[in-house]
Amino acid sequence: MFVTDSASPTSLLGRPCRRQALLTLPAQEAHVSAARHFAADVLETWSVPTSERDSAVLVVDELAANAAQYGHERMTLLLTLDHDNLHIVVTDSGAAVERHRSDTAPDEHGRGTGIVQYLAQSTEIHQTRSGREVHACLRCSP
Repeated sequence: MFVTDSASPTSLLGRPCRRQALLTLPAQEAHVSAARHFAADVLETWSVPTSERDSAVLVVDELAANAAQYGHERMTLLLTLDHDNLHIVVTDSGAAVERHRSDTAPDEHGRGTGIVQYLAQSTEIHQTRSGREVHACLRCSP
């Protein structure tokens, strides 16, 4: 596990303009709770209000669960608080995921993406050479 937390110079209001925290874990379901707890602890340290923190932790949980399921080696969680926006980026080493799987009951999988899209202001998915990156941006008022 690799963890960093850094702050950039402070704004005129005396609070950091940008904070970042990074966590790298094996892409396994057993580590999803570690990603969730890491996000909760970091956001509490950054004084993110409870309701916004809860939404962000739910987004992290869903994205980390997908990364654990479809990633191969590791997953990375990057949290960036930039003024009034919280950026959540989860990267894994997996290949592109098919949208529709006929062998899975519709009530068993697929809700996570809808939850993320509901809670986030925006979401993006990028396939890279080394895997997949999922970005979610949430409004935040630290």
